[in-house]
Amino acid sequence: MTGRLAGRVAIVTGAGQGIGRAVGLVFAREGARVCVAEVRADRGARTAAEIAAAGGDAFAVTADVGRKDDVEAMVAETVRRFGRVDILVDNAHGFGPRAPLADVPDAQFDRSWTSGVKGTWWAMCAVHPHMAAAGGGRIVNVVSLAAERGDAGLGDYSAAKAGIVALSRTAAREWGAEGITVNCVAPAAATKRGQDWAARDPEAFRQAMAGRPIARLGDPETDIAPVFLFLASDDARFVTGHVIHVDGGAFLG
Repeated sequence: MTGRLAGRVAIVTGAGQGIGRAVGLVFAREGARVCVAEVRADRGARTAAEIAAAGGDAFAVTADVGRKDDVEAMVAETVRRFGRVDILVDNAHGFGPRAPLADVPDAQFDRSWTSGVKGTWWAMCAVHPHMAAAGGGRIVNVVSLAAERGDAGLGDYSAAKAGIVALSRTAAREWGAEGITVNCVAPAAATKRGQDWAARDPEAFRQAMAGRPIARLGDPETDIAPVFLFLASDDARFVTGHVIHVDGGAFLG
């Protein structure tokens, strides 16, 4: 580790498992103090304990990103404990099962939109004054290739991810003069959802991977999180408003 985030404070939502957990672990190894935000208290505590066991500094906070009060309390507690917030990773997003667009229940669409778009917006607005006062910050929002392809069965999810891209680019334009960069990552990671897909329908999974230049899903910790680290570091101080596909070339079609 090179200490690229030494002295920085990061909030990572959905950090109890998968990509969020990997990002929290990698950030802590690089010197960041981390707020592990997670809707499941047990998962958040587990990640915070992993970070502490490795010599890092982290605490867990229970937060549902679909609730504005939770999001604002998450930021306030981070500032209370660590005195600042330099990095925000909006990773958590609640959504339901695949369904044809005409059959998506209103409640499912609302959940995806609120936790995805509004949750990201609330978190960005909550950290903004702290980052602006400190002279800058890094925001990285998790999106999806599904927002560009319009994947069948993912209408509510795709719409929310596209909304997050639009929010991110507006914030990048408005907040750039304050030293705040805002970027998105569209990952294809071997999370539990991907592993379940491979186990449930191995032939469909094999065919999907065969069409990619790098024919596998990415490891959250070694393939995906390092890109978040780059965007959170000073190396990316001149990068803003982008969607970076970390998917083995799946975006090529």
